[in-house]
Amino acid sequence: MTLPALQNTSVLYRRVLSQFPQDISLAFAYGSGVFKQNGTSQGQMGKNMLDFVFAVDDPVTWHTMNLMQNRKHYSVLKFLGPRKISWIQDEHGAGVYYNTLVPVDGRIIKYGVISTDSLIDDLLHWKTLYIAGRLHKPVKILVQGENGKLRAALVGNLKSAVTASFLMLPESFSEEDLFLQIAGLSYAGDFRMVIGEDRSKVANIVKENVQHFRILYNNILQECPQVDKSPEGQFVQLMALPRTLQQRITRLVDPPGKNRDVEEILLQVAQDPDCGSVVQQGISSIVKSSSITQTAKGIATAGLLKSLSYSTKKLQKMWKGWRMKTP
Repeated sequence: MTLPALQNTSVLYRRVLSQFPQDISLAFAYGSGVFKQNGTSQGQMGKNMLDFVFAVDDPVTWHTMNLMQNRKHYSVLKFLGPRKISWIQDEHGAGVYYNTLVPVDGRIIKYGVISTDSLIDDLLHWKTLYIAGRLHKPVKILVQGENGKLRAALVGNLKSAVTASFLMLPESFSEEDLFLQIAGLSYAGDFRMVIGEDRSKVANIVKENVQHFRILYNNILQECPQVDKSPEGQFVQLMALPRTLQQRITRLVDPPGKNRDVEEILLQVAQDPDCGSVVQQGISSIVKSSSITQTAKGIATAGLLKSLSYSTKKLQKMWKGWRMKTP
């Protein structure tokens, strides 16, 4: 899972991590401050916000320690205490608690905290596809513990991304087509792609990072190098999809009141010429729900002023991307 990112950045990441409680099962950095994107200069990268996710076994203990070390990172919610913060983290949105626009060691960072159990659940079942979707794309792994279940879930998440993409792609496609499909999974249905994000974001991610995608998916693609578009082949792939996606597909296809079992419904979908479209709609329904609820939660966890500042920066990037495409 460890991927090469930018040169000479390991010292920076170590310094950032040293500012936080060290009981972390997985830490990774991602986004345009870590991996070059199309249309972004090296100089601009150094100014971009650095994005992190920390998976922790015990969120209450971690937030208790972090509130002592970094109380200023939190919005007014810090007055609720670590137990309530952990409850907000686990029970609302996508199971992740973000502190954003935090100055650390001369850079501006955003970091999300998720419980290890919630992360494993999302990786295996795509319950929200929020953090699992970020891990479909190249990231820089900074800390990875010895949790075997988490390691297996990380690989399973990548396999699921390939399986879902194979179902949505035509019989013949290029390597770049595949990576574009994979990178776009977690943006399908995301309302922020309509307002707040550069609409060419997926292409910008892939074009500059094809080699990173190759490294990430090489072993999996060697195991399943061909796409089987026969009904039998598609049924096998549908049965291998994460549980939440299977459930969403079932709701889309099965009329209310029939209550057929999942296997019967997926067999029907496998024979449908629009099988890929049904899978796409299922993914979109997961992403739409989690993107709305997590964004609403983000306003509370960031605070109003930081939320306005963050949203303004996103809109500026969206406007810049639109202007670059306009002749």
